[in-house]
Order: sequence, then C-alpha cells, then structure tokens
Amino acid sequence: MNPLLQCIVRWQKYLCSTHDNIDQRCNYQVYCNISAIYGCWYLQWCTSAAYSSFCKLHSWHILYSLIYTFFCLLTDCVNTMSAVRARAKKKPAAVELPGDQPLRSSGRQAKRKATETEEEEDISEKKYRKCEKAGCTATYPVCFASASERCAKNGYTSRWYHLSCGEHFCNECFDHYYRSHKDGYEKYASWKRIWTGNGKSEPSLKAFMADQQLPYWVQCTKSDCGKWRQLTKEIQITSTLATTYRCGMKLNNVKSEGPDQCCQPEDMRVAEVIDSWWHSMLILPPLLKDSPADPFLAAYYPDCVGMSPSGSPCSHSIHNMKAEHCKTFQPQIAGLSPYFQPFYQPNECGKALCVRPDVMELDELYEFPEYSRDPTMYLALRNLILASWHRDCKEVLTPQKCAPHIIVRGLVRVRCVQEMERVLYFMTRKGLVNTGILNVQQPLLPKEYHNKSVIVIGAGPSGLAAARQLQNFGIQVIVLEARDRIGGRVWDDTSLGVTVGRGAQIVNGCINNPIGLMCEQLGIKMHKLGERCDLIQEGGRVTDPTIDKRMDFHFNAILDVVAEWRKVKTQHQDVPLGEKIQEIYKDFIHESGIQFSDLEEKVLQFHLSNLEYACGSNLKQVSARSWDHNEFFAQFTGDHTLFNAGYSSVINKLGDGLDICLKTPIQSIDYSGDEIKVATSNGSQWTAQKVLVTVPLALLQKNVIQFNPPLPERKLKAIHSLGPGIIEKIALQFPYRFWDGKIQGADFFGHIPPSSDKRGLFGVFYDMDPQGKQSVLMSVITGDAVSFIRDLEDKQVVDMCMNVLRELFKEQEVPELIKYFVTRWSKDTWSQMAYSFVKTGGSGEAYDIIAEEVQGKVFFAGEATNRHFPQTVTGAYLSGIREASKIAAL
Repeated sequence: MNPLLQCIVRWQKYLCSTHDNIDQRCNYQVYCNISAIYGCWYLQWCTSAAYSSFCKLHSWHILYSLIYTFFCLLTDCVNTMSAVRARAKKKPAAVELPGDQPLRSSGRQAKRKATETEEEEDISEKKYRKCEKAGCTATYPVCFASASERCAKNGYTSRWYHLSCGEHFCNECFDHYYRSHKDGYEKYASWKRIWTGNGKSEPSLKAFMADQQLPYWVQCTKSDCGKWRQLTKEIQITSTLATTYRCGMKLNNVKSEGPDQCCQPEDMRVAEVIDSWWHSMLILPPLLKDSPADPFLAAYYPDCVGMSPSGSPCSHSIHNMKAEHCKTFQPQIAGLSPYFQPFYQPNECGKALCVRPDVMELDELYEFPEYSRDPTMYLALRNLILASWHRDCKEVLTPQKCAPHIIVRGLVRVRCVQEMERVLYFMTRKGLVNTGILNVQQPLLPKEYHNKSVIVIGAGPSGLAAARQLQNFGIQVIVLEARDRIGGRVWDDTSLGVTVGRGAQIVNGCINNPIGLMCEQLGIKMHKLGERCDLIQEGGRVTDPTIDKRMDFHFNAILDVVAEWRKVKTQHQDVPLGEKIQEIYKDFIHESGIQFSDLEEKVLQFHLSNLEYACGSNLKQVSARSWDHNEFFAQFTGDHTLFNAGYSSVINKLGDGLDICLKTPIQSIDYSGDEIKVATSNGSQWTAQKVLVTVPLALLQKNVIQFNPPLPERKLKAIHSLGPGIIEKIALQFPYRFWDGKIQGADFFGHIPPSSDKRGLFGVFYDMDPQGKQSVLMSVITGDAVSFIRDLEDKQVVDMCMNVLRELFKEQEVPELIKYFVTRWSKDTWSQMAYSFVKTGGSGEAYDIIAEEVQGKVFFAGEATNRHFPQTVTGAYLSGIREASKIAAL
C-alpha cells in the first residue's frame, strides 16, 4: 500500500477508536472515508503524467491554490458532518415493540435518561456561542455583515469575530470573503490591493470588515433629540448627511414608519460606547475617510496619520516610492494661505508651531495618557481639527462643525465624536485653534473652566493676548495698564503719512506665525521683504557684492567657532561675545596670514552692527555662550515681511471688548492670602484669584512692583541674569523719493560705517512705503551708539542722520526734511528698554524660570518669559496664550 494511503487509514482508525459513542464513530467513519477518497484522488493525480505536464505549463502559485482548495473542501466536510451529528442527536428515541425485553435495569434506564437530558441541555446551549474576546459584554453576538447565505445572524457559529463590544461577524461571513472560491472573495481582494498600495498596516479581513462592511452611525441633529441611529449597510454617510440628519429622515427612498421617530429609543449599545473601557476593547483603531486633513498629509501613509488607505480621494502614488525617501514638499491647497503649514512633511524639521501628524506631542500624552499605546484615534481627531481650523480661521471651530467630517464605519464613530469634543477643548485651551481675533458669542470652554477671576497687569501684546483668550474661555478678566494707551512697546506713528512703528514693525518668519494668522483673520496684507541689500560707503560708492559675500562668510565662520568653543564651556566660564569674536578674529589673522583691506574691515563692522541690532545691546554685555540660545529650538521660517498696516492694527483688535483700565500704574501685589490684592499708586485696590504680570523686564529688575511675599530668590536671580536691550529708531519724511534711482526697488539698503566707533549709527535704512507713494525712510540706532545719542536733542540726531544720507548719495541732492521723529525707549517710564538679551554669565534657562508661576497665583508673561521666541512681538503674544492656558487648566 502507498505510504500516504497507509497514513490515511491509520488516521481513520485512530479517530474512530477515540469515540465511544456509536453515532460519533459512524459520523467520523463517514468523514474519514471522504478524507481517504480525497487523499487517494490527490495521490493518484500527483503520480500521474498530467501532474508533470501541469508543473511545466503553470506557475507554482496556481498549484498551491489547488491544494488550498482541497483543504477547504475537507473543512466543508467537517462542517457537514457536524450538522449531521447534531440532527442525529435531535431524533426521538425509538418506540419499543411489545415483544421486546428491556436490556437494562430500570436504574440504568433512569441514568441514561438523565444523561440524555444533560446532552439536550448542552445542545440547547450550543445554539448560541459567546464572543471569545475576554471582557466582551456581548452575551449573544449578532452578525452585522449578513454577507453569506449561511450567515449565523444571531444564532450559532463556530466562531465569532470581535471588532468591538456590540459588533461581531460570524465564521460563515468570514469564509464568504476570505475563501477564494466564495462569492465575496473578489471584493475583499480588490480592497486589499488598494489598501496595500496606499497603506502600511496589514490588510486583514477584520480591517476589511471594519472599513467596508460595518454600518454607519449618525446622530440626530434636532436639539431636543441627539440620539444615534444605525444606518443600513448600503447607505454611505457624507458630511452633508451628518449635518442634516434627523430621526426618520428619508434615505435612499426608504422612510421609517411612525409619526415621530425621535421618540424611538436609542440602541442600547450606544450607552456602552461612552464608558472608558469600551475603547480598550476595540480590535482596530478608527481610520477616517475624506478627512479635511487629507490634502495636508498626502506624503504620509494614511493609516499612519489616522486615515483610511481606501477612503482618501487624493492620489497616494507617492507612497509607492515610500514616504521616508521622498523629497519634502508642501501641498498646494486652494484658498489656503501659504503661511499655514501646521504639519511637518516627512523628513522635515525645525519649523515653529508645527506638529508631526503621526506622533503625539509630550503635552498631548500628558493630557491623554489612554492613547499612549495606540495614538491612532487621537491623531485622526487632532489632525482633522487642526486642518479644519486652518481651512477657516475666521470662524470659531465648534464640535458641531467638526463632527460631520468624522467619517468612519461602526459604533466607533459615536466614540470619535465624543472624544473629538475633548480634543477640541484641549487644543483650544492650548491656543492651537480658536485663537487670535475671533468674534466669540459663547464661551469656548465648558462651565467648569469659568469659576476664576484674573487681573492682567499690562496691556501690551502678551497681556492683551492672555486677556482676550481668558475672556473667550468664559473667565472673568480685567486689564490694568499704566499708560494712557494700549500696546506697550508696540506703538505706531502715522504722522509722516505712512504707518511707521516706533517699536516693532517687521515680522521675522511668517510660516505658522500667529501674527500672520491674525492678518488672515482681518484681511490684512504684509509686504514681503526682498533679500537684496546694497551696502553703500560714505562717498556714495556701492560696495561690490562679492566683497560683501566674502566678509559675510568670514563673519559667520567666526560665529561657528564661537559655537564650537561653547560646547565645552560651563556657565561660569562664559565671556562677553564681543571679546570672544575679537579673540577669534585676531587668531585667524595671525594663523592664516590673511590681511583684510580697509573696505573689508568696514564691511565686517557692518555685520557686527547687525548682530548688535539683533541682540539689542553692544556685544561687550552679551553672553558668548548663550547669545543665540533660542536657535536650539524650532524657529519661524519663511518670508520676512514689513507690516505695512503696523502691529497696532492687530493689537487694537485684540483689545476690543476687553475691560481695560488705563492710567492705572501698579504699586504692589499681595498674594499672601486666598485672594490676591493688587494696589495702584493712586490708592485704588483690586482683588482676584489669579494675577498675570506682563510688565517689561527692566521694571521687574528695578522693583517697580512690590510683591508680598517677595518673589523666590531663584526667580530674582533669573530676572537679573538677563539684560534690558535698547535700540532706537529715527523716521524721516522727504518731499520726494531721492533714493529710488540708486536703490532700484530694493526694500532697504545698508550704510557701511566709516570706523568701528561709529558702528550702530544708522546701519540700515528701510523704505517704509514699498508702493512708492510716500517718501519715508526709517533707520535704527544700536550698540554703543544708543548711549551716544541718549542725551542729544532730536534735531541733533536728525542732523547726524542727514549727514550720513548726504554722504551715501553724494552724487545727488538730498532734499530737506518735511517731518521726522526719534524714539526714546531708554527714557520711557513704563518700558525703559526695547527687548531682552542674555548677559555674560547668564543662560537661556532664565527665560523659563521667569515664566514659572508662583504658588499657582501669580503668573508671568512677556517676551522675556519666552525662551523659544524672545525679543519679538510674536514671542510676547505666545507667552500670553501660554499663561492663559495655564490659568485655565488650574
């Protein structure tokens, strides 16, 4: 006998010998006979000539398919025999003939009857089978698929496949799609090809059922209803349907019966979805279809960012090249500001206020620890919310606006809509969405956040940003300002016929910059500054650009050496930046033997003047170790722009509707009790639960405000480790634009100082009207030059500036001035500075220490509290948003 046939026979005898019940033996005998027939047929076929011919003509995978089909037939035999055995057990006992004698005693008969009763009970139990998923609450699962003609519905199946508590499909429906000889296999295979081509996760049958077969759930939009209803499997949900759906709504020419369908009870499974444990019982995370985030994330695998690979309308052919190897690109989305780039693209980094769409941030993990294992649902919702906000930042983003865009099958949609509200509130509180200048009719956060009162001291960008945010949250807030105007160090002057900022007016890096966001909300345009900057020598000659490039290279090389030096230096080994630059410069000259020309030396002085402009101080006071500490963090990138309308256009809008008390200088803050008492110099007193201090660094250093108890020593040390940087501005109005012919459309031009002692005097001139209608130039005074002009009259400073211009444009006539102004920030009572810098021996950590709240009562904001973005209006604004979030969360 053939060895394979011997094996089949032995297996047949073994199966029969292991069953005492004669019915079971018979059934297994039939099964084994059929197995033997199939086995013999297969054996004969393998040894035939046809088999050899087949192997030569066809590929091996077809042969494997035949073998697989053979075993599927065996499986069908098993199922058939099980059904035969079950029917045999249900047959009534045979009727005794009159002449027959009982073979067993009455006791044994009773025992047999008891055994039969137990078997009948077992059979009754087998009509139902529980879900095998541990913890599943479904006692009697129901198949949602109903795909197979033999679907178990709510009856018995050999196995239930669990998707969630309340959503299962039977083994028969599994086979309907999974088995290649079944009718549903082609549909599954087609879906699998799409999924594999676009996605990264496994295209399992469970994923197919969740993505394609589960019914949609939709919520009634009637205000007095809000019940969830399950749609039939054939109905596809859209954002329009989700926005307008009402119970009993006519869909696909089918209407539910009954006069008021809202009276019908809600499916009991919906109540379970609300419980926290329900999410942990999900087999697969939800993957959204047609998400608003999809155009932003075309370079990612959809299932890595919470979206379905089968449901995206965009072409994801880029995934065929693997996103990790693709060149970074920014998607072009119609109607979207080019400055809105909320998501990092693959291989992209170093962009401020940008998130990885496939990774949770640390503060998100802290707020939502339940998603630390599988963040897919959170990422899907967060990305949807962030994309929706940037698509329309002029209106408040509400849960009602977000929910219709959550397109996902199954009960998990109910959970997603509920979780979306939590995520939206978190992102609103953090200032990621629903920020800037919005017309808010209802508080943005729930009532539990409203039970606070806050006093904001200072109506600059940070104070106004915090106050507006807190008021939008629903928190009671009042702003106390010492000046007779709002804005602080933002102060625009229009007396010259065009807006000129006495303080800030340039936006450095517009991508994701909140200033750009607010301009978008207000419809304000900014002027992109060109890169061209001609350097003009006194005498009128324009410097050769190659000389400028060469000296710029040497200047940056010196700073690179400083960066290498500081890697091995501690804070106590710090030295002044100016001293270190001079040391490196001398060493380079000595070791290289290179001698720079007189002009090249002057160009180097111009670049040092720009560095002093950036630091707000002469380089003798600036830390060589920490002068650019913020560069270790992602910075704002993109265009540098001139804010033609002036920062006041934004600041004034931030102040609209706020309770602001002007001419109210603060004298003391007493936070020793439960309530904080704020006293003013005119004798009035205010009380609140929280106080936010946004006064400039120089005022904190001079103890203009008395704190009781005194501020912690650690904070005081940090306050004094920073320096109050000062720059001054001068603006000049002329009868005509005499510089146009020489500058040829450039937005600014540089002045090469004749000597190092005149460095910082009018180093750069800006054309304040790029449209060419007004004739206004603005220049800056930096470094030691600030002290030089401090005690001069404005007219004297103007005469010095006019002499410089006449030297720069010596070949032509420079007309007399019409109007001018000179700033005096160093003498301003309520600022006494421009912006902060790190003094020698200090560190960037001081910014974080100053930002720390005291006893959860006194908070601090302002550019000198923002380690990532100091010295800027943007940094001040973001510090106010940060503190508003902290106050709301406490």
